Amino acid sequence: MQSRQDVYQQLHDYLVDLFEVPSEDISPDARLVEDLDLDSIDAVDLIVKFQELIGKKVPATEFRSVRTVDDVVEKIHALVNT
Repeated sequence: MQSRQDVYQQLHDYLVDLFEVPSEDISPDARLVEDLDLDSIDAVDLIVKFQELIGKKVPATEFRSVRTVDDVVEKIHALVNT
């Protein structure tokens, strides 16, 4: 069981370590594409990292509506706690 804060922290770490996003740019309302400069390949890589972390398949379709950091946290938190 992971809290929303745990998921947020893990996402923050992935964004900094894997995608070289400046830490100060990451906030719950930061937009993945417009603010953090992620593209669709980055999104797939992020999904794969979370699959490894939680040990569950993360359907890509779940992420079509994701736009912000908080959207990702919400989706992952929901998957982890089902």
